[in-house]
Amino acid sequence: MNFQKIMTTKSNNMNKSWFSVYAVILFSILYTPAANSQESVLIDKVIAKVGSEYILKSEVEEEFSYALKQQPGLDEKVKCDVLKSIIEQKVIIYQAKLDSIEINEEEVEQQLDFRFDAVLRQMNGDESFFKDYYGATVAEMKDRYRDDQRQKLLAEKMQFELLSTIEITPKEVEKFFESIPKDSLPYFKSDMEFSEIVFKPSVNEAEKQKAFDKITSLRSRIVDGKEDFATLATKYSQDPGSAVRGGDLGFAKRGSYVPEFEATVYALKKDEISEIIETEFGYHFIQLTERKGNSVKARHILIKPEITSEDLNTAKVTLQNVKTLIETDSLSFEKAVKTYSLKSLPSYSNSGRVKNFQNNSTFFAADELDADTYFTLFDLKPSQLSKVESFTLPSGEKAFRLLKLNSLSKPHRANLKEDYHKIATFAKESKKMEYFYNWIQERKREMYIYVDPSFNSCPELTEYVNP
Repeated sequence: MNFQKIMTTKSNNMNKSWFSVYAVILFSILYTPAANSQESVLIDKVIAKVGSEYILKSEVEEEFSYALKQQPGLDEKVKCDVLKSIIEQKVIIYQAKLDSIEINEEEVEQQLDFRFDAVLRQMNGDESFFKDYYGATVAEMKDRYRDDQRQKLLAEKMQFELLSTIEITPKEVEKFFESIPKDSLPYFKSDMEFSEIVFKPSVNEAEKQKAFDKITSLRSRIVDGKEDFATLATKYSQDPGSAVRGGDLGFAKRGSYVPEFEATVYALKKDEISEIIETEFGYHFIQLTERKGNSVKARHILIKPEITSEDLNTAKVTLQNVKTLIETDSLSFEKAVKTYSLKSLPSYSNSGRVKNFQNNSTFFAADELDADTYFTLFDLKPSQLSKVESFTLPSGEKAFRLLKLNSLSKPHRANLKEDYHKIATFAKESKKMEYFYNWIQERKREMYIYVDPSFNSCPELTEYVNP
C-alpha cells in the first residue's frame, strides 16, 4: 500500500467528489470527437445553476460521452457523478468571480494556441486534415473552446490562490505519519539519489570544414536549379525527423527553434533559401515555404560535423581530469557542473542532481533506472564518484558522463528518519486536499444551487434537491 492509497483511504470520510473536482479542473479541453460524426443533435437545456453560473445538459452529455470512450459499458447513473463534479467546478468559478479574480485574455489565447498547436504538430501542420477530423477550422475550434479555457484558468487560479500559502510543520508531518496504521505503512524499495556531469566532445576544425563544404555543395545544387530540395533533404539531411518528409518541419511559432535558426527563418521571404547557418546541431540552410500570421512553415537540410575518435578521447581525458580535481578537493562537484556539464540538461540547473520525473523527486528505485546507470551506481558508496563512461544523449550524440551517488537506502518500511521528505510531501498534499474539500463544502452551503428535478433520483445530488 503506498501513500497515495493511504491518502485516498483517509479521505473516504470526505465527499468523493473532491477527486472528480480535481479531475475536472485539470481536464484537457481537446477531447471532443470529430464534429462531423453521425451523432444525434442534442436539444440543450439548463439542468443546474450555481449562483449565476449555468450548467447545460450538453456539458454532462459531453463528459459522459468522453468517459464512455475511456470505459465502455459505463452505467447511465455515472451522469450523476458527472453533474456533481461540474457543480463543484462551478462553485470554484463562481467564487472566483465573486472574489474578482481576473484572467488575462492574453493568457487564454496563449493556452489555446499551445493546445491547438500541439494537435497541429501531430498532424504535421496540415490544417485541412484538422478541419476534416474535427469538422471545423482551427479558428472555429478556438472560438468554441475559448470560454471553456477561460473558466479552466479561472478555476486553476482560484485553487492556486487558496492552496499556495499552505505549509506543513514537522509536528503535522509527525501527526500524519502516526495516523497511518502500522500495518498499512508502505515498504519502500531501495532507492538512490545521484548527480551527473555530462561533457560533450568538441568537433575539431577539420571535420567542421568537411561538413561546411558538404552543405555548401548541397545548397549550390539546389540554388542553381540542378536538383530538388526535397530529394536532397531525404537523401542527405541528418535530421531524421524532417528528412523523411523532404526536410519539411511543418508549421511552428516563435520560440520553437534555437535562436540562430529562428532569427534566420523569420527573416526569409516565401520560397527564399537562406545562407548557411551554424547552430548547436550543425550546419543548416533553410527554405521558407509558407507563412500564416505568426507561424512559419519551413524545410531545411542539416549536416553535422563528425566527431572523431580523437575528439572523443580528448573529451574523456578532460572529464577524467575534472574527476581528479573533485576527488582532491580542488573543485567542488557543483562548480564542475556549472563549468563542464551540458546546459540543455535539466540536471544542470539543479547542481547536477538528476530528477525523477515519474514522482517529481530526485529519488530513484532500482527498477526506475536504465541498466547502464544502475550498474554504474551499484558499487558506489554515498559521495563516491563513478568512472567516466560513454553516454548517448537523447539527440543520439555521443558524450561522457561522471556520476556521483548522493544517497542510498536499503529496502525498509516507511519511517520518519529515512523518509521524512517523502512523508512530508504526502502530508502536505493531504492537508491541501482536506482544506480544499472543506472550502468547497462551506461555499456550497453559502451559495444558491439548483438542480433540475430530472436528477432527483441521484443519491449523489440529494443535498441539492429542491423541496
